[in-house]
Amino acid sequence: MKSTRQKILRTLLAYPGSTINELAEAVGINGISVRHHLTALEADNLITSTEERHGVGRPRLVYSLTEEGVEEFPTNYLRLTQRILSALEDKLSSAELDSLFEDIGAEIAEPYQKNLEKKSLEERINLIKSAMTDEGFIVEVEKNQESYVLTSLSCPYYQVGLDHPIICKLDQTVIGRLLGYEIKADSCMFQDSDRCTFKIPIEK
Repeated sequence: MKSTRQKILRTLLAYPGSTINELAEAVGINGISVRHHLTALEADNLITSTEERHGVGRPRLVYSLTEEGVEEFPTNYLRLTQRILSALEDKLSSAELDSLFEDIGAEIAEPYQKNLEKKSLEERINLIKSAMTDEGFIVEVEKNQESYVLTSLSCPYYQVGLDHPIICKLDQTVIGRLLGYEIKADSCMFQDSDRCTFKIPIEK
């Protein structure tokens, strides 16, 4: 069953907008069985269906992969990203590279900055956690008498950051923009630690 569904996904990757009959012919099973597999794949959000008119009569359903469906297939995003960063490091100065990643970090932070001047420190910390979680970090926040300790237990850019630690500029910029001032990491997983931590004083 699993291999049949993989064949359906592969067919839709090559021929988006296929009908049930076209999929049945490509995969080599009958239309009823294809419909059963399509229902399961749609429930898993791997495919989507839309109605298409084709002359007189009722519209027919055609099927395509969702973004999640496309991600089922091997990709070389990591290799491409590393090549792009290597090229940027060759062509840009350190200052220019810093500025580029600050701009990207600012873009990530921008949706969370509404009415930021009215936010308390605790509210800003929560915004930071939300922004980083949405970006793919696993974040914990602890509070003691002197500071909030924000800990990133994982990094969505880890494989890239091993060779290009400039990537840390992204989360540092997000934190700085939402706090209202720059802050440095107290530990970093790219510098002999298993996590990244930021101590944010309760009173700056």
